Amino acid sequence: MITKAEVINLITKKIPNSKVFVENLKGNDHLQVTVIASEFYGLSLVKQHQLVYSALKEELASEAIHALALKTETPN
Repeated sequence: MITKAEVINLITKKIPNSKVFVENLKGNDHLQVTVIASEFYGLSLVKQHQLVYSALKEELASEAIHALALKTETPN
């Protein structure tokens, strides 16, 4: 099991100035995550998602996070 705070911490370590929002969809292992970061400027959607996945790779591999709905955005 992983907490919302742990998910936020892992992502902000990898993407320091990001804003991260985490919502439980089902239990604590089905999550919806929104990440807003200036680091995403110039990156394709696939590259943006790969950056976030790399921050959570251990948690995804161990199935601490079983399902992840991911949304990435650049700041306005």
